[in-house]
Amino acid sequence: MTVLRTILLILLLTLLAACGAASSEKAAPTAVSSTPTSAEEAEETPMAEPEETDTAAPSQIDDEEAKSLMFDLTEGSNSEAEAALERILATDDQRFVSVLIELMRARQIGLIQTIDAATIVDSLETLSGQSFGGDWGGWITWYGSTDLTPPPGFTSWKGRLLAGIDNYFGLFLQDKHPSKIRVEEIQWGGVVLDGIPALDNPHMLPTAEADYLEPWEPVFGIELNGDARAYPLRILDWHEMANDVVGGVPVSLAYCTLCGAAIAYDGRSVDLAGNEVTYTFGSSGFLFRSNKLMYDRSTLTLWNQLTGEPVLGELAAGDIRLNLLPVVLTTWANWQEEHPNTVVVDINTGYNRVYQPGAAYGDYFANDERLFQDGLMFPVWQQSDQLFNKDHVYALRLDEVPKAYPVTDLLAEQVVNDVVGETAVTLITAGEIVEVDGTSQRTGPVTYTSGAEIRAFARGEHTFSPSTNDFEVLDENGRSWQVTEEVLIGPDGATLERINGHLAYWFGWYAFYPETELYQP
Repeated sequence: MTVLRTILLILLLTLLAACGAASSEKAAPTAVSSTPTSAEEAEETPMAEPEETDTAAPSQIDDEEAKSLMFDLTEGSNSEAEAALERILATDDQRFVSVLIELMRARQIGLIQTIDAATIVDSLETLSGQSFGGDWGGWITWYGSTDLTPPPGFTSWKGRLLAGIDNYFGLFLQDKHPSKIRVEEIQWGGVVLDGIPALDNPHMLPTAEADYLEPWEPVFGIELNGDARAYPLRILDWHEMANDVVGGVPVSLAYCTLCGAAIAYDGRSVDLAGNEVTYTFGSSGFLFRSNKLMYDRSTLTLWNQLTGEPVLGELAAGDIRLNLLPVVLTTWANWQEEHPNTVVVDINTGYNRVYQPGAAYGDYFANDERLFQDGLMFPVWQQSDQLFNKDHVYALRLDEVPKAYPVTDLLAEQVVNDVVGETAVTLITAGEIVEVDGTSQRTGPVTYTSGAEIRAFARGEHTFSPSTNDFEVLDENGRSWQVTEEVLIGPDGATLERINGHLAYWFGWYAFYPETELYQP
């Protein structure tokens, strides 16, 4: 009996050991076909049986799960966010690289607390195979050069995330809106909607009452139908947009301080049905390649300030493009000399701002490398080393051909005869480069340049050369032509039309027109 009991005991222990080994195998972590969306579903989901292979390949993330995972990352509990991140990494889904870059930025500016910064960076490096650490600008620059795409639902997810800053951001960024740009490249510029308030029909002063301006100060000048107006940069630095009526024409003077471009647009255009409408604009708070995205107040569509096109929103479904109007950068003294009846923006705008030269962006204009990597405040992936980033160029786009002229070259030659596309043009530079001695609110005294006084005209079959007078040029026969804001006027009353271009920093122009021609003297 004792022997029999011993044999039975040995058999029982052997059987229990075998069952324990089988249980251990079944409890080992294995990939499942989908991620449960709730704790209840997790309890009801049977565990997948192990396959004969070493490890089962994780199933791919479908569209609906992708949307769920994004919101788990930002709005779920800590455990839900961690599980979502594990799922993304397990599937090696490259679409989520853009999501993790956005997540890193959101963590940096305090929009999320679910996943710590180090975990986000480690996950991003694992998923992308890149090593930029916590350098958000480095990630943006790298991502822009790739052909990666975000997961479905990304636009609305990003809008809802950024709505934590301003609810309007959630209205701008929605999946239902047509888009002409990569939404991944849209960046928050540090202000809420209209945090940089536009000047609407600003009060104007006659020259005799504008005693706050010094003769050397830079102004943007516009003259239409005999109505001449000056917009001092020390004021527009704080507003970046002026909606006005000049000579009966509705004008939106859109000024992107970051890309150095002030562009005058005719507010009259059409809607998607082809009906004539007049648009007015404000600053959205968003940037795209360090260029401001303005918005129209009637549809809340985002527009590219540099191209005058709607890029995200209702109007982006069409081929709408604003027409350029003539604008020139010059000094207050020169503008008064050329336009003695001009009026100028009243410094009492109704806003509490430090309207002194350089106060808002003087350190940025001065290219302070202590504060700005590559001279830029925000990362731009598409750059060219043909010129320095903040070299001023005068930009034209004719017959769908973009061309940039370094301001220093134009100043040296004074008059340049060229052909852009199929259009013969002459570019006339008056005066000198406008220099500013100002005071930045961040760094103190600064010195910087704003460009030069440049106008372009169609020249037909003529060839022009400089005269001793800045406001005259000589044709091929030595005859004098008068330079005005709208036309060149010949000795026999013949006229040549103004061609509208604008100044910009080289990086700002190249970011949108990498195919641009660059003038070589």
